[in-house]
Amino acid sequence: NPLLGIYAAVTRKTMTGEPPGGWFPEQILTVPEAIEAYTMGSAWAAYEEEDKGSITPGKLADFAVLSRDITSIPHAEIKDVDVNMTILGGRIIFDQEKENADP
Repeated sequence: NPLLGIYAAVTRKTMTGEPPGGWFPEQILTVPEAIEAYTMGSAWAAYEEEDKGSITPGKLADFAVLSRDITSIPHAEIKDVDVNMTILGGRIIFDQEKENADP
């Protein structure tokens, strides 16, 4: 779950919030830095930056719609954010609303 990695990057803490102040707090990233590492950074590492990593015309439309804006909530809450929808290649492949709908 990338959200757990982003949480760890911006807090440097375990899922239970330990240790106070975080491990190696000098290595804490900002939320935008952590998001970029998981998007542009991952695409670059895979030599796919021409096709992936940002929502840009001509690139694949791969992204997730989250239940909360992780750039505006307390960092400790990032690990609890849900994925509402996942789009891959411009197609919806997961929709939480449909998953929870009555048959």
